[in-house]
Amino acid sequence: MTTTGTDREFSVKQVIRPRDQVEQQLRDAILSGQFAQGEKLPPETALAHQFGVSRPTVREALGTLVSGGLIRKIPGVAGGSFVKTVTPDSLSQMLIESMDTIVRIGALDIAEITEVRRVLEIPAAQWAALHRDEEELERMRAVVAKQKSTTIDDPDIPLYDLRFHTAIGRASKNRLLAALIAAVHDATHPAQYLDVTPRVAVRTVKQHMLILAAIEAGDADAAGEAMRTHLDYVLRYSLPKR
Repeated sequence: MTTTGTDREFSVKQVIRPRDQVEQQLRDAILSGQFAQGEKLPPETALAHQFGVSRPTVREALGTLVSGGLIRKIPGVAGGSFVKTVTPDSLSQMLIESMDTIVRIGALDIAEITEVRRVLEIPAAQWAALHRDEEELERMRAVVAKQKSTTIDDPDIPLYDLRFHTAIGRASKNRLLAALIAAVHDATHPAQYLDVTPRVAVRTVKQHMLILAAIEAGDADAAGEAMRTHLDYVLRYSLPKR
């Protein structure tokens, strides 16, 4: 038998603040699967009654869950609070916000960024070779085609790099891995550290072409090795952190 949101029971717990008990129990219910992805939460009035708190308290708790990326609020008569569907985009957005703070506080250098990229992107390239579909291949081909036709003074070079590597993350079919790769690239823009001379630009595009060819061929070992070679090259020709 399927239960509706109002059939679920929440209990009042003794915590420091009423808002905390609402937030904690709703968070636990969402993360444990009591509320499915995309499901609408009970109205604020119903939650206030179940928790024994005021509507403003419930509203504050829901606001925290929105900020944490667990729910989204839709205005209007047919709106309400809905559990977010987990996609690479939603995951990466949550991670990007945290990653940006870490980068700003920690002042990471290019060597640290590249080492993390090795951990994430070598297996991503391998899995992409095994799991990619035609749509993802077309996305990578489009980026490489753009890179082949652009010049070294194109201000969108970091954007092309972001698109290529995040496309590989998506093709891995691991949503968390894809989100992590997107977050690292979005927060650090590693291509901005590259000393982009004509020779370096040509070489990096050729490396992208080799990565793509291996993924197209379904050769996981070759894809991983091509990505490793690319990251080694990126580190070698990178400038100090600006």
